[in-house]
Amino acid sequence: MNKLAQEIASIIAQDGPISVERYMSLCLSHPTLGYYMTRDPFGADGDFITSPEISQMFGELVGLWSAEAWASSGSPTPARLVELGPGRGVLMADALRAARVAGSFYATLEVTMVETSEKLVEAQRARLAAVERPVGWVESVDALPLGPAVIIANEFFDALPVRHYVRTDHGWCERQIGLVDGRFAFGAAPEPERYLTVDAPVGAVLEVAAMSQRIMMTLAARIVMQGGVLLVVDYGHTQTALGETLQAMRRHAFVDPLETPGEADLTTHVDFAGLVRAARAAGAQTHGPVMQGRFLRQIGIERRAEALMRNAAPEQREAVASSLARLTSEDKPTDMGRLFKALAVTRKSSAPLPGFIEEAGA
Repeated sequence: MNKLAQEIASIIAQDGPISVERYMSLCLSHPTLGYYMTRDPFGADGDFITSPEISQMFGELVGLWSAEAWASSGSPTPARLVELGPGRGVLMADALRAARVAGSFYATLEVTMVETSEKLVEAQRARLAAVERPVGWVESVDALPLGPAVIIANEFFDALPVRHYVRTDHGWCERQIGLVDGRFAFGAAPEPERYLTVDAPVGAVLEVAAMSQRIMMTLAARIVMQGGVLLVVDYGHTQTALGETLQAMRRHAFVDPLETPGEADLTTHVDFAGLVRAARAAGAQTHGPVMQGRFLRQIGIERRAEALMRNAAPEQREAVASSLARLTSEDKPTDMGRLFKALAVTRKSSAPLPGFIEEAGA
């Protein structure tokens, strides 16, 4: 067992089995041993690659979309741009470079990064060191500066811990993690959760993203009261359904989530229907979700790719074309353009936003 596994085992030995939510929290966010606290997991040399790492086009288009969303919300001053879980700062760097062409937006722009990992903050500071606009850091959405803001959440909600419930003969019991013969193993709490009444066969698993929904309600309530817009881009499903999606990724390969805690990225597929319900419960309006491929095409990724390829060398043109296909392809369920979804949240009665406008025949 590694050090974090030993600590989790001690907790279980003292207090009994822990929830999947607590296990994920410890693996990802333990102050000294958590996954995001101890490493830079992004890129080809890390454990996974996000859309901004695949191509500059993604961040550039998000930057231009942000300027348009700011203008459609009345061009409040200052213009605030917020990113949740900003990784190495690649998306923000690309977004700010593109946003320079939107003069009125860029001229009063103030940037806030929401990040809990000091290691990643260091990477973000280095990447954004030459940015001309003020950039600040906070550790939670509750600490964001007051006022209207364009908030970007790219692959943020998938990394938030979830709860699991398993259907047994006597009802829905919370799925737990305990020790069996010195190894972590899944089990179930002895007493059922009385408030869960979903009809399902014995053995079914229900994944509940309570933390994601709480954060969405907080953000949506902020938008209702203060103005602004939230853009969520993540992988997941549009309808709430039975089944677990917990997965662990290490060096671009799937591994056992119960092995070597803190050394692999733990994520789940985002329940976009749950996020929509949470946002609407807070009084906000939702746009989408739509597939990432459609969203990116509608906001101009094909035109941007053409511009990049126009005077490029053959190998550069091939790289741009490959990135375009990777980000937008919808042929297979696992293609990024189809698996990833985009969702926007605004005040009620907001006009349709770029990327979410109904298409003929859609």
